[in-house]
Amino acid sequence: MALPLLQYAPTTQNNRVAAIRVASDENQRTRQMDISMDPENLKTVIESAYRQIFFHAFKSDREIFLESQLRSGQITVRDFIRGLCLSDTFKRSFYNLNSNYKVVRHLVEKVLGRKTHGKSEEIAWSIVIATKGVEGMVDALLDSEEYLNAFGYDTVPYQRNRVLPGRELGETPFNITTPRYDEYYRGILGFPQVVYTGTAKALPARAKRVRGGSPSDYLPWVRGLSNARGASPSGSADIDYLAKVPYRSVGR
Repeated sequence: MALPLLQYAPTTQNNRVAAIRVASDENQRTRQMDISMDPENLKTVIESAYRQIFFHAFKSDREIFLESQLRSGQITVRDFIRGLCLSDTFKRSFYNLNSNYKVVRHLVEKVLGRKTHGKSEEIAWSIVIATKGVEGMVDALLDSEEYLNAFGYDTVPYQRNRVLPGRELGETPFNITTPRYDEYYRGILGFPQVVYTGTAKALPARAKRVRGGSPSDYLPWVRGLSNARGASPSGSADIDYLAKVPYRSVGR
């Protein structure tokens, strides 16, 4: 018998404030199917969905069958989001590599567009995952009144009310605050890793000009020290440094 979802108290967050904006990075016009039926905007809707759920989708991660159904109108954006959350890519590269709490935080942020209401909501949804699986949680999120009121059937979820009027700085985007892998698996996989994929900038000609004081100017002098007059052939390893230190006894 599946347990009902535990009750949790909502916390004060930006998404609970009434949205009053003219134009910002939260503008969802290109994310809505009813105004994006031309092929170019429809491509933007699909890419926005991949970026919302996967952070980034490689060619091998794309769900070609779901994309075809969405383009032909057989499924809604809500169904497309459900397919991405239950895809093999999501389960293999995220669900199987994180704890239930981390999966709950990710799904609530990506599907409902807000942060979790504290640890109590994470525990409540973790129980749903334990009893009904990740499929049960995804269905519960997409069928919730909160999701339908915020996004409906034809809008890609997004971070709600990240920028509020009168505030200089909005909330940090979820893809920055929530890494893909948990700390335990980041240690196993060797993350974080710095991978530079750009082109290295060549040094200007003025940087290659030889100037006085360069260490390379003194290399010939250092190499010639062993041949200097009076130098010990065996080097300085056999020098008794303690015998050369002046000795002063106590009382003198």
